[in-house]
Amino acid sequence: MIHLRDVKKSYSRGEQSVLACAVDRLDIGTGEQVALIGRSGTGKTTVLHILAGILRPDCGEIEVAGKRLDKMGESARDRHRGRNIGMVYQTFNLLQPFTALENVLLGALFGRGAGGDAKERASSLLDKVGLGDRMHHRPGELSVGQVQRVAICRALINDPQLILMDEPLGNQDKTTGGQVLDMMLQIASDTNKTVIMVTHDPESAKRMQRTVDLASLRSGVAEEAAK
Repeated sequence: MIHLRDVKKSYSRGEQSVLACAVDRLDIGTGEQVALIGRSGTGKTTVLHILAGILRPDCGEIEVAGKRLDKMGESARDRHRGRNIGMVYQTFNLLQPFTALENVLLGALFGRGAGGDAKERASSLLDKVGLGDRMHHRPGELSVGQVQRVAICRALINDPQLILMDEPLGNQDKTTGGQVLDMMLQIASDTNKTVIMVTHDPESAKRMQRTVDLASLRSGVAEEAAK
């Protein structure tokens, strides 16, 4: 599913070049659930954005779902992301004027989920996560945990092969957030989707099948902890 080789990304800060991330080698199989951990500044979110095709690295090979992202232009990466990747952000990024159902449907506009049955599939996803009676409520009328579930449904609407999550529990209590994450991972497991989650929370990392310390990838040998 995912193969990274000799990937580096730097940013310019004045006259200096700052290394954002460096990954010698990373391999993740189809259906795996992996937590990316590491201290602040090791480039966890940068790696996630490279895998999504949002950022292009300075060098290296990136293969995601059978496609070499490093050989694609920006438009091709955008199409690939819409068809194959679902994303859950820390702040969830729901649009306040729209209902839960409409927010999920917006996700279908950018991928292969658009079509005559999109509304039916969006409703089914919301019902599956326990929001069947709240789908016509706007984000401001929902709890944080419910908003997170809407964001998860939006990530799933295009039936992606890969789900990327950036600190999804960062803004809520551990009990509620953990329950929602478990729900998400069960759905992913049932449909053999690959999940990669960036987190600084050890309890969240334990919920994943495998943990990779991003700092260790610079040596070419990942420190992994299997459940």
